[in-house]
Amino acid sequence: MSEDLLKSLANPELQEFIRIHENDDGQDLILKGKTIYGVPAPLVADQISGRKKAKTKLPLFYKTAGVIFPPGKNLEQSSSEETARFKSTLVRRGNCFADLTAGLGVDTFFFSKNFDEAHYVEQSSELLLIAKHNHQQLGSQNIFYHNDSCEHFLNETKKVFDLVYIDPSRRTDRDQKVFRLQNCTPDVTVLLSSIFRKTNTVLIKVSPLLDIQQGIKELPEVEKIFVVSVNNECKELLFLCRKSFVGEASIETINILPNRTEQFNVRLSDEKNTVSTFSDPCTYLYEPNVSILKAGAFKRIASEFGLTKISPSTHLYTSEDLIEKFPGRIFKSITLLKPDEKAAKKHILGGMANVITRNHPLSPDQLKKKMKLRDGGQQYVIGFSGVTEKFVMLAERIK
Repeated sequence: MSEDLLKSLANPELQEFIRIHENDDGQDLILKGKTIYGVPAPLVADQISGRKKAKTKLPLFYKTAGVIFPPGKNLEQSSSEETARFKSTLVRRGNCFADLTAGLGVDTFFFSKNFDEAHYVEQSSELLLIAKHNHQQLGSQNIFYHNDSCEHFLNETKKVFDLVYIDPSRRTDRDQKVFRLQNCTPDVTVLLSSIFRKTNTVLIKVSPLLDIQQGIKELPEVEKIFVVSVNNECKELLFLCRKSFVGEASIETINILPNRTEQFNVRLSDEKNTVSTFSDPCTYLYEPNVSILKAGAFKRIASEFGLTKISPSTHLYTSEDLIEKFPGRIFKSITLLKPDEKAAKKHILGGMANVITRNHPLSPDQLKKKMKLRDGGQQYVIGFSGVTEKFVMLAERIK
């Protein structure tokens, strides 16, 4: 994208057209004309598509006049506003910050609010042009831009940073996804020594599919790991590395919900040394949020909240008492059922329920079919395995 094209896309008349037509079908727009306010229709359609995606992913960008959106893949790979805002809370105010793989610059923008100056580093001149324009629209005045590779930037800069952030690309040249750190670009396991010559603190964003223990083995001096979920969907793993740190890393789990944030901390050694107790289901059934499950805190979560586990391989927990602060979903048992149509007709009004299974021989669809149930309603049918038998519980969700 050239500067002239970016200026054309930022034309207030075209921006108003995009705003008015943001719910239109892009293909229809392309068929209606070759250009719109001098801009090829396909590019305008791309902006409309980007605006639709940004409405929930980047609401501040969506609401800000004149913001330009990048190609769909780049927007898809960028951090969401919720996770970027969270990351910016992890650091105290400082003098100098660098984002070595800045892309669309969402993380750069939110981190920049905590520093006197922020350095945006990006190899793609097109993304840099878009990010710089958007940052200006958002009112940023302390971001410096470098169209460079992170390796060259680190070799050439004279700056020393309070924090360096890096989000290695998890796609190959053939657009295939990779998960191991050494297969990402750049290979942060090799680059880290160069980064530590410019800072004492590095925050590394990695694939949420990366095994946490594998990440600890590959990265030196890991002080903290953050498992970040939004609405119970794991979005990011963050490794905070501190130069010369010696000791065991702590794992902090975060689940960002519309009206609250659930947090739970664990160390792998504590999890290893905790002994679980087991029982058949009681009045209340508890399911930890996905960040806790990703962290592998299967025993610590039970110990912390005074719960018993359903079985060693079933990550559900139970109690006769209601623990409202539990970080996850809570169900109250109505009754235990036989997994058949007769039981469903007797207990489930209208034959509608939300069916889920955890460590159960039947999948949700198979259980639903066997019990002749339809999706919906306020009740839940939960299939799971205990220590000695399989259970199907009819329950109501209370959190």
